[in-house]
Amino acid sequence: MARSSDSELLERARQGDAGAFGTLIRRHDKHLYRIARGVLPEDHEAEDAVQEAYVRAFTGLRDFRGAASLRTWLTRIVLNEAIRRRRRRRAMLDLDALHAAQERSPRPIHSASLTARDRDPERAAAQSQIRKILEKAIDSLPAVFRIVLVMRDVEETSIRDTASLLGIQEETVKTRLHRARRLLRDSLGEQLASALKDVFPFERPRCDALVQRLLDQLGLSRTMRLSRTR
Repeated sequence: MARSSDSELLERARQGDAGAFGTLIRRHDKHLYRIARGVLPEDHEAEDAVQEAYVRAFTGLRDFRGAASLRTWLTRIVLNEAIRRRRRRRAMLDLDALHAAQERSPRPIHSASLTARDRDPERAAAQSQIRKILEKAIDSLPAVFRIVLVMRDVEETSIRDTASLLGIQEETVKTRLHRARRLLRDSLGEQLASALKDVFPFERPRCDALVQRLLDQLGLSRTMRLSRTR
């Protein structure tokens, strides 16, 4: 099933195939999580946004006509959900928490850890620390810059697709990306700001948990169990 195209999996998912739906989730969840995380400052809230987006997508599968790719369609849904959550979050924002966040600053770290290739515990811990510093720095960017940075430099979405998905001009994408990169360079330095590919990971255990929650929520777990016993 992993070798099936999105369109093949989509057709099977439309017929209630839980396995096909699970494969689609696994194929796109890291991308969608990173997009949501570019809008929302909390891991759990970004994950919730992805889960809600998949629920909306599954319930609206029959309305998908294929004018855009499935990933583009899912990205639009998760973007809308993440933006909706961000607006709600702003309305509930605690000013004391905001001030505390503004006072926090990332601790410096030796740049030699960036080029380490071996995975001994000390270097692995350093890489993890670097990723967390990067994520905090990205979180501190203005929202309009953060989402463009994540889409272009983390997910490598094209300028054209980024502009289309965000509803802005391509030149605006370029301008915002330039400013986001400059802000990162100012706060982190050239070498650290370039280490973007490992931020906001969405590894197998979280993926498995998301798949199971969605299948349970959509009532597909029992269908999958029955199909396995046949």
